[in-house]
Amino acid sequence: MKQLALDIGLAPLPTLGSFFGGPNAAALQHLRMAVEGGSARSPVPTYLWGEAGTGKTHLLRAVREALREQGVLCGWCDATTDHPPAFDERWHAVLLDDVQLYSTGQQAAAFNWFVNALSPATGAPRWVLAAGSVPPADLPLRDDLRTRLAWGHVFQLQLLGETERRSVLRQHADARGLFLSDEVMDFMLSRFSRDLGSLMQLLDRLDRHALRKQRAITVPLLKDMLDSE
Repeated sequence: MKQLALDIGLAPLPTLGSFFGGPNAAALQHLRMAVEGGSARSPVPTYLWGEAGTGKTHLLRAVREALREQGVLCGWCDATTDHPPAFDERWHAVLLDDVQLYSTGQQAAAFNWFVNALSPATGAPRWVLAAGSVPPADLPLRDDLRTRLAWGHVFQLQLLGETERRSVLRQHADARGLFLSDEVMDFMLSRFSRDLGSLMQLLDRLDRHALRKQRAITVPLLKDMLDSE
């Protein structure tokens, strides 16, 4: 009988602490200040933008997890949210990811959330944190939503350099209890997409493959994984 390995606890939840600031240190510090003290206390919206692999989704998910740990509820919408719910007065923040991909219905929901967050029926204004691939003025969205996303704090996120990408890979591998040799890391960085999102997905696949094979991570194992897919 073939023994099956259980994929338990492989991918750590994204946290602000696991985000490598580098050229994006100002944005990271802003988010940390916004979530500290028990809830998101900034009524001024924040918009993060940058190309794929700059860590936008990681940061939004990290903020969501930080708020959950504090017992705080928040609204979440991304391009895969087919039917966004109505605004909930219990929310302390509204998180909008990949806004450049929003459908007409998602844009309507996001606008409604935005208006209710800043002018709620009860309580103080809520924080709106959004992310997209382009500056607010270039978003292919309805005018009233686009102009609101441009109001407030806007941070452009930059891609990390070679040394910084290696540091992030090492950090995430260590968090999973994995050892990545320099040879494996060289192979990953030279043969695959170098944006962080793709590298993290590759690391996740490699982690699962190594667990199934019950083998250490090596270049031959990585090649074996590619051949088996």
